Amino acid sequence: MSRDAGARDAGSRKAGPRVPAAARSPRPGTVVWHRALLLAVGGASLVAGLDAALVLLEFPAPVGGHTAPLLPADHGTLMVLGFVGTLIALERAVALRRAWGYAAPALLGGGALAQLAPWGPAWPARLALLAGAIAFALVYVPLWRRQRDPAVLVQALGAVAAAGAAGLLAAGVAVPAVVPWLAAFLLATIAGERLELARLRIRGRWAEPLLVAANAALVALCPAATLWPAAGYPLFGLAVLALAAWLVRYDVARATVRSSGLPRYVAACLLAGYAWLAVAAGVCLLVPGSPSGAAYDAFLHAVFLGFVMSMVMAHAPVILPAVLRRPLPYRPAMWLPAVLLHATLLLRLGLGDARGDTVAWQWGGAGNVLAVLAFVLLAAWSAARPGQPRSIDGPRSTEGPRTSTEPRTASGPRTAGEPRP
Repeated sequence: MSRDAGARDAGSRKAGPRVPAAARSPRPGTVVWHRALLLAVGGASLVAGLDAALVLLEFPAPVGGHTAPLLPADHGTLMVLGFVGTLIALERAVALRRAWGYAAPALLGGGALAQLAPWGPAWPARLALLAGAIAFALVYVPLWRRQRDPAVLVQALGAVAAAGAAGLLAAGVAVPAVVPWLAAFLLATIAGERLELARLRIRGRWAEPLLVAANAALVALCPAATLWPAAGYPLFGLAVLALAAWLVRYDVARATVRSSGLPRYVAACLLAGYAWLAVAAGVCLLVPGSPSGAAYDAFLHAVFLGFVMSMVMAHAPVILPAVLRRPLPYRPAMWLPAVLLHATLLLRLGLGDARGDTVAWQWGGAGNVLAVLAFVLLAAWSAARPGQPRSIDGPRSTEGPRTSTEPRTASGPRTAGEPRP
């Protein structure tokens, strides 16, 4: 063997085994089309859910209840399992890096849309949702084996709640009785995501066990809130309040809100969401039994709009790059739909639900729909533009850029130049 060949051979040994081309991660900027298709299914659930919201608000809607009579009744499952559930399950599948993981977002998104079919029974669509939720829960088994971390455990608790919610829906239980399960699913999932960055502020050994305990209590109290609402809902509200207090106390958003650009935008969305979470807890504590009427509307939208949708707006600049390998640059215009969302939600709950003002309730709800649509259109336009804006993120912060385009932990992919959700 020549000296040059030996040097090349030694260099190849140092570089480690060759990775097959099919197993390599796609280059940044390369759209992964099967993921884009699943994202489009989740987007279709969002559009259908917003159309249903307009029907429920008694506003003219593009499709309307006459064309799709099942649409209003499926508003909740379309938004929670069909839209947000598909997004979360898709991100988990990307982190898992196994083909079977994509069954979860496919079944959740497809099952949610199949509910709208005007022919045949409803049970096949509900069974598809249940299968998707079970597949989503199973994704956390290899993720936990890969990284035995409290953040993964908390998210897995949320997946258990999602499976419980889908099982109850498949059994014919009405959506209002399943709301605690749907709320626990998203609250635990988001709390687990935030735990990773919260570690930058955690001092002492009790913070992480407290978060695990709060989310375990949320999931454990779901049956009580469904079966014995008079006792279960106040206890559920205490668990929600404990979670909100933990997030405010330990999340890095309290520090990054004093920054500028993207870190400040993300932090403001997070803190506003935590405030709405406290409002939802207050409804559970102050209203006896299962919330109904205006109290039900207030609890529902404080959690799923004020908290969850605010989290979606905050994390969108990392969700799209992590899933599609296409950047979603921050733009100052992103503040507009975020501010509109919280302002119109305050109108809806503060005047509409609290004071019985039907006009405020209707127009506040219409403003919620407009805010979500505006953000989706702005995000699509921003991602589609070939040019990137100049960096305006301000000083480097604890919510600042990451460096790897590969998934580095079991809890989700890290993406170059964007914050971790």
